[in-house]
Amino acid sequence: MKQSLQEKYFDDVYRYSEDPWSYETSDYEKKKYAATISALPKPHYETALELGCSIGVLTNMLSKKCSALLSVDVSDLALQKAKERLKSKPHIRFEKMFLPNEYPAEKFDLVIMSEVGYYLSLEDLKIAKEKIVSSLHSNGDLILVHWLPFVHDYPLTGDEVHNFFAEKNAHLKHVYGSKEEKYRIDVYTKLID
Repeated sequence: MKQSLQEKYFDDVYRYSEDPWSYETSDYEKKKYAATISALPKPHYETALELGCSIGVLTNMLSKKCSALLSVDVSDLALQKAKERLKSKPHIRFEKMFLPNEYPAEKFDLVIMSEVGYYLSLEDLKIAKEKIVSSLHSNGDLILVHWLPFVHDYPLTGDEVHNFFAEKNAHLKHVYGSKEEKYRIDVYTKLID
């Protein structure tokens, strides 16, 4: 079984390129981000958590939907760029965290995991899922967005991540799903505790 990708992997990626996945320039990313924002069940959230904010492109779009947004990433280089991009938005906080070992001790109305789950081993994804569900307020929303084609470096595929979240959901209700050629979006609402 593959292990979760480590901090060094992401540091190396961001040292090689400030925008390694072309978040700022890709038409694919723009369409996927627009679809992600459109999939949000509510027009506004008081508190939100973005797992894996990278350089802050999606963060900027999410910030318009939230009163308070905590965006986390494992890479200092990515966080520096995100902080610079969004320095005029004081309702966004950035923290360095390595999932699933590090996770905020707060509750949220929205948690978004976009392009992150497949970096984790299945065992670490289990831990992350428990923490995500526990961190959601009742009626809070979870949105998952992942690239679907196989990547040899990644421990899991996007479908494996989404299928895992679809299993045994005593606390989550699936409220939306969309599968495109290269990405998948699934949205869950936490049932009342």
